[in-house]
Amino acid sequence: MKFTRTLAVAALAAMALTSCAPPTSENAASSQDEATGTLRVWLFSEVNQDPKSKVVDDTIAAFEGKHKDVTVDVQYIPVDTRAEKFKAAFNDPSSAPDVAEFGNTDLASYVTAGGLSDMTADIEAWDEGKDLDPKVLETTAIDGKNYGVPWFVGVRALYYRTDLLKEAGVEVPKTLAEIETAARAIRTKNPDTLGISVGGASQFSAMPYLWAHGGSIAADNGGTFTSGLDSAESRAGITAYTNLVKDDICPPKTCAEFGGNASVQQFIAGQAAMTIGGDFNYKAVAESEFKDKFAVVPVPGLTAGSIAPAFAGGNNLGVFKSSKRHTLAADFVKELASKKNQQAMFDAMGNLPTFSDVQKSVAEDNAYVAPFIDTIAAGTNFVPITDTWSTIDAKGIFTGMYQQIVTGKADVETASADAAAAMNKIFEAK
Repeated sequence: MKFTRTLAVAALAAMALTSCAPPTSENAASSQDEATGTLRVWLFSEVNQDPKSKVVDDTIAAFEGKHKDVTVDVQYIPVDTRAEKFKAAFNDPSSAPDVAEFGNTDLASYVTAGGLSDMTADIEAWDEGKDLDPKVLETTAIDGKNYGVPWFVGVRALYYRTDLLKEAGVEVPKTLAEIETAARAIRTKNPDTLGISVGGASQFSAMPYLWAHGGSIAADNGGTFTSGLDSAESRAGITAYTNLVKDDICPPKTCAEFGGNASVQQFIAGQAAMTIGGDFNYKAVAESEFKDKFAVVPVPGLTAGSIAPAFAGGNNLGVFKSSKRHTLAADFVKELASKKNQQAMFDAMGNLPTFSDVQKSVAEDNAYVAPFIDTIAAGTNFVPITDTWSTIDAKGIFTGMYQQIVTGKADVETASADAAAAMNKIFEAK
């Protein structure tokens, strides 16, 4: 028994994958369930491919050792061309893999296209399945059915410069309100430094503020979605976040167009005292000039001791509906996404596990991970799980609302009402 691996085009794999327009599919579920033959697998290529390939190769060797007359063929595909790749596979089963890695924000459009197989029974029959983090597992579910296994998760926390907070005489913020107060005090003390680096286009930094205030992006009423951005609670969260993009904290002329990466880069460059960054940003910060002068805590909630809900980004492993080897494919998914291999992926790549007990273990052994694991444990949240979200995201309706506010083109009430109306128009057109 042997395995083959085809390296396609190396490209950057992002933690928080951007959504694409919903693909279409002519796929039908296969009536076959073969137990031998070649199992085709698509995984995302990485800038640093070797660590991932090592874990995958070891998994394949173990899997083939347990399955006679099975060959696993892995193709590494670039993230930025995944939309075309998946669409073609959904429409042409002969070109489709049996197993694929995909971003959790793409799941809804893939399910709507009819491309993914229901894995609910596979997960329920899996001994380790019961230990998957419930909130993370929810990101794979539509209408009560799970269409994949969460392979890793990514969340954001509050990075801060220990020296700058000390110089300004402020303590580490324990509430969202204290972040604003501390950021303003630091910029007053150091006018050339951003109190906190955030931006109008940094949606994953804004979401914890929205959710912590009891707001929502949209409500799911039995598959019918309605925007929640114009509620009083949402507006309170939007106001709290946009208060950070002010001249005395993070000036709009500098910060209005910042996305998440640009915000974190300001912190890495020493231009900001705080930022909201992911576990996947930690290595870059730890290798910066200020590697001995920063720390990380969960983004706090409204009261001291509470943690704001974070967006749970990450990637899943799933089975194509057209696969003629569903059971074999599901078994491989469970092998690659097992506790053992999620630990191996953390050791190799720093990917946060999706099993609650493995999360606890890596946090105990790696102190820097603790704020992110604590954030997951406190409860994460997600974008609306509907294929229409990809259209809303592509149109920039959510981030556009924040940019309208921070640039002074609209107040919170007007911008949130406009965004809610635009979202509802898309929801209703489905």
